[in-house]
Amino acid sequence: MKGIVAAVPTPLDAHGAPVKDTFLEHCAWALANGCDALNILGTTGEANSLGLAHRKQVMAWAAEAFDPSRLMVGTGLTSLEDTLDLTRAAADMGYGVALVLPPFYYKPVTEEGLVAWYEALDRALGATPIEIYFYNFPQMTGLKIPADVVERLAKTHPKRFTGIKDSSGDLDYCRELVRRLPDLKVFPSSETALTEGPGAGFAGCISATVNISAPLCARLLQDPANETVADRVASIRADIAAHPLVPAVKYLVGRRAAESAWNRVLPPFQQLDDAACGSLDRIAETL
Repeated sequence: MKGIVAAVPTPLDAHGAPVKDTFLEHCAWALANGCDALNILGTTGEANSLGLAHRKQVMAWAAEAFDPSRLMVGTGLTSLEDTLDLTRAAADMGYGVALVLPPFYYKPVTEEGLVAWYEALDRALGATPIEIYFYNFPQMTGLKIPADVVERLAKTHPKRFTGIKDSSGDLDYCRELVRRLPDLKVFPSSETALTEGPGAGFAGCISATVNISAPLCARLLQDPANETVADRVASIRADIAAHPLVPAVKYLVGRRAAESAWNRVLPPFQQLDDAACGSLDRIAETL
């Protein structure tokens, strides 16, 4: 798992259920237009607003349609039992990587508590052949996974805890993990980190906005010093992120695909107003 990974959204029907063909069309587009892999059912995929049955359904669609080596899937929930259920299901479908949030509800969470939770997941998985990537997103979870916790688990269980997606936006945190754990696959959440080049030691990026800018990001991955492309990638990301990110990404994907299912979002998200849609239309017209 490396390179440009799109955190793909989930299209919805009028009843809030995922829509198979629309979902698979966009996944195929992303893989054909610059993405090396896909992150299914992450934050952009509204995973934590979907029930377990719908999550398993979407997981199965992707696993049946695409090479599982190009897929990772979000399976982290506050319940260890539910996290285990989804992670085992992912492994059975052929996924090699599960992206797992920390148990964020009961706070404060000690470092020993975090280690114990992830180790309990590892023990319960036993010989199940699936790698776990930490998902550090303190803006959503209210807690940061300390570098000491990542280091301890990666060193004591090197075949299980093999990577991290960091959505904190703190590249110093990512750099520290690379320094401590050169074999850990560290993915910042912004494609702008690609400008640091291979010397930074990052595995790539896992991003929502590459659903829109994947072709440009592929160029930047190949030529990190290209300031013109770097500036354009950064500008697109900033312009999209000026709006509620998940509805904005879904709107732009729907505009490309000419498919209304992308305009639906699950509460607490709301559909964008006309002004926001007009602003996003202007972004799309420049691509």
